[in-house]
Amino acid sequence: MPSSAAGCFHCGLPVPGGDPWRGTVAGEEASFCCAGCRAVAEAIDRAGLVDYYQQRTAFPERPEEAVPAELGGAELLDREEVQRSFVRDDGAAREASLILEGITCAACIWLNERQLQQTPGILDAQVNYTTHRARVRWDPERITLSQILQRIGAIGYTAHPYDPERQEAAIARERRDLLKRIGVAAMGAVQLMMIAVGIYAADFYPIDERFLEFFRWISFALAVPVVAYSARPFFTGAWSSLRRGQGSMDIPVALALGLTFAASSWATVSGRGDVYFETMAMFVLFLLTSRYLEMNARKRAAEANEELSKLVPNMARRLEADGGTAWVPVGDLQSGDRVRVVPGETIPVDGTVAEGHSDVNESALTGEQTPVHRGPGETVLGGTTNGEGPLTIQVERVGEETFMSGVLRLLEDAQAARPRIARQAERASRWFVWALLATATVVGAAWWVYDPERAFWIVVALLIVTCPCALALATPTALVVATGELAKRGVLAARGEALETLSEVTRVVFDKTGTLTRGRLRLSAWKGHPGALKRAAALEQASEHPVAAALVGAADDPGEPGERLENFPGRGVSGHLEGRRYWVGAYGWVAEQAGAAPEVLAAEATRMDGRGETVVGLASETGWEAVFGIADEPRPEARATVAALRERGWAVSMVTGDSEAAAGSLARQAGIGEVHARQRPEDKLDLVRAWQRQGEVVAVVGDGLNDGPVLAGADVSFAMGAGVQAARASADFILLSNRLERLPEVAHIGEAALRNIRQNLKLSFGYNALVVPLAALGWVAPWMAAILMPASSLMVVGNALRLRGLGRQRARAAARAPAPVPHA
Repeated sequence: MPSSAAGCFHCGLPVPGGDPWRGTVAGEEASFCCAGCRAVAEAIDRAGLVDYYQQRTAFPERPEEAVPAELGGAELLDREEVQRSFVRDDGAAREASLILEGITCAACIWLNERQLQQTPGILDAQVNYTTHRARVRWDPERITLSQILQRIGAIGYTAHPYDPERQEAAIARERRDLLKRIGVAAMGAVQLMMIAVGIYAADFYPIDERFLEFFRWISFALAVPVVAYSARPFFTGAWSSLRRGQGSMDIPVALALGLTFAASSWATVSGRGDVYFETMAMFVLFLLTSRYLEMNARKRAAEANEELSKLVPNMARRLEADGGTAWVPVGDLQSGDRVRVVPGETIPVDGTVAEGHSDVNESALTGEQTPVHRGPGETVLGGTTNGEGPLTIQVERVGEETFMSGVLRLLEDAQAARPRIARQAERASRWFVWALLATATVVGAAWWVYDPERAFWIVVALLIVTCPCALALATPTALVVATGELAKRGVLAARGEALETLSEVTRVVFDKTGTLTRGRLRLSAWKGHPGALKRAAALEQASEHPVAAALVGAADDPGEPGERLENFPGRGVSGHLEGRRYWVGAYGWVAEQAGAAPEVLAAEATRMDGRGETVVGLASETGWEAVFGIADEPRPEARATVAALRERGWAVSMVTGDSEAAAGSLARQAGIGEVHARQRPEDKLDLVRAWQRQGEVVAVVGDGLNDGPVLAGADVSFAMGAGVQAARASADFILLSNRLERLPEVAHIGEAALRNIRQNLKLSFGYNALVVPLAALGWVAPWMAAILMPASSLMVVGNALRLRGLGRQRARAAARAPAPVPHA
């Protein structure tokens, strides 16, 4: 852990004269700079978390900024009206995203997670090191949010509700700190390289020994700030890893830097041997620059999350009881309130349109640039943009309950996931470090026997040139980029590890209604007297039945509603038009009222029924007028999507609870050869399990409540964004755009991501397999190693970034490809 011998045990700052704040931690006396530091250290000790001081790799910020005194107003966050904007309440527990300030290393993550998980009433707590976001779930009957913040403050950290702007400020501070270290290393490296030219010139030109000694001492003075300040993260990281008995990249780096500095310092003091201060400074500079570029790459790859979080505005125009409007914080809105959204503004809540018509741009959520029309009774989502007309929206959900917040939670979980190949790479990187240290020991011993003068610097070059960090970067960088690319296309990867399974899929199973169809009935065909459709629509105008809506929607001008309308649930509607009584509804029921249909209409009704359509009849007191075929509207992209998936070698099946006629008709339109109709939810799951027992890897696409079990049982599952919550909760991927042509794109990106990960691992292993023997043979000088090692990490990160903007054209071209010959 960082030394505290010359400073405060907790924060490392100077201790005032007289040591007035001395205290006891873990049974030992310790000095502190202030009462705040002593209180924090004692709180850590009382909580049984004193191992923090052994695991941390850097000192925290001054605790005056994090002690409970600052949290004096935190009780305000316990108010329900405040929590609505950032707390999710499912009835049994509450969940919130918090930002932690003061995180400096992995030990800080460990300390905060242990502190929270040991607190009664907290059900779960996880901290993301990359974003410094903590997701905390607690029982409101046992603990309050302000008490949670105070628990965090008691150990020296500041927590506050997630705010994108404050997180950006924290990232900016981290970037500034890294840039300062790079700046010191750069100035030192430049000056040291200039001096090194003079030292190396002594091999070719006579130089007074006094000047050479002066150059060495100047080099030593310039190297001290580089090794003490710029290289400090490597030494603290290595010490922390050794204390935990874990291998990390920092161990060989710290060894190489320490040995180089020690040997060069000894050569300076004794006047014998070579100095390599410039190589050490150059190595630190290149490695810090590599980390800076890696940090920026990860930030750019995760920008999709941050952009989504910024979409919902903080203020909304609420309609008041007197008819006026008032600007209020979105967190103050409640279900049932009404807000006004003018053209060009972002919709602040999830709700239902109460008044107005407009085209809404939902591209931020679905990836589709074409606006969709929204009118009274239709749902709108927070974060989407109102187009051309003013809308009055009745609030249904705000804050953590909104669809946007759910998307963000799933996206974060997916990017934090570790697939099988990632876990294998992590284990390999840990063993790699110990294998490297063993190899360096053997190589050093061999060279000591063969050529003792070269042995030391060959071992240093070996430690510098090898790169276990590329193994650790290979998988997470590619996964973050891939999930970000999917989000841009309106596809949410709810479980990042599913990307790995996509490459193994052999069969895809589609549900019918709401998946291969839009889940919306339409008039597919009709036959009868001219004007019959208008009369049927006039009778159905007052009905809310989906079949009635299809007839009304198909008529250009339904005209005036019928008179003396009478509804017969499950059968149809009766009413008067132009002085005559009409019946419109189920074909059999209309036949009971008006007698058998004429042969030509009866034959057409039989054909409609054979196609799986719902047959509707229209008759009056004077006889039959028409028959109408009502069918679920197929998705226009279904056939091309099925063809593209089969082109990939996937078998395609349809499994539905609908009748054989309806399922078979749609299957023929979509080009699906294998159909299983009249399947209950348990039957669907049994079918999938049967295919899995035969060795197939099955992907399932569905949207309904009855699809939840089969989606959960599939190897890979897709839910339509417009489907029910149960289906979305069971799925690995959610098609927010509700467009099936995204499926080939998901498959393409998933395979590309897995291929990229494998490329990264091969690059890492290949690089080390090449340079380790060369360094062991003495063919790599320390200065060459200082350039090669960070370059290998950048090579892996750069390869992962190739996934950005991954060929939409390629996936779309595949979706337009002609269908192959159907097969079961």
